[in-house]
Amino acid sequence: MQLLPQTLTVQQFLESYPHGRNRHYELHQGIIVEMSPPKGKHEEIVGFLTLELSLEIKRLKLPWIIPKTALVKSEISESAFCPDILILNRSNLQQEQQWEEYSTLWQAASVPLAIEIVNSNWRDDYYLKLSEYEAIQIPEYWIVDYAALRLPFDFAQGERSGQAHGARKFIGNPKQPALSIYQLVEEEYQVTKFQDCDR
Repeated sequence: MQLLPQTLTVQQFLESYPHGRNRHYELHQGIIVEMSPPKGKHEEIVGFLTLELSLEIKRLKLPWIIPKTALVKSEISESAFCPDILILNRSNLQQEQQWEEYSTLWQAASVPLAIEIVNSNWRDDYYLKLSEYEAIQIPEYWIVDYAALRLPFDFAQGERSGQAHGARKFIGNPKQPALSIYQLVEEEYQVTKFQDCDR
């Protein structure tokens, strides 16, 4: 007989967050999930996008910041996610009851944009988080499936490497690397997909 893992509420997870050296965790439907350590290309993309987004936020004089590790709490399940990149609307923080103690957000007004960089957990990004972020009503969600993607910046040098991770229904058949931008339209996500040299 196999024992089922103990499920937690989001509050229990936050109160007993399993701290570990350079380890990050999420709560997926009551189960603690250790996130895979990021690889070099993943971190390059996070760094590039964070820099570009920060410059745009500053240029537009928006009251937004990019926290290092904040959690987004689900409204439909006992889940809390730590996006690879999260844009945080500081103007709404006074409405976030768990921000000061747990760096946790649950209101769409606090999260204009969440970004996931796909690695081996592509099912979480394309299925679980997509539906959860839509339910929360986060206005915009990007999925960067970079494997073999010709990124428009120097470190990629336009070379294809590795294999695309996502499902064919999301990134094409044959699998093609993609940037998928989900925007909330009448409470549902509509996707715009960019591949290769699309603009």
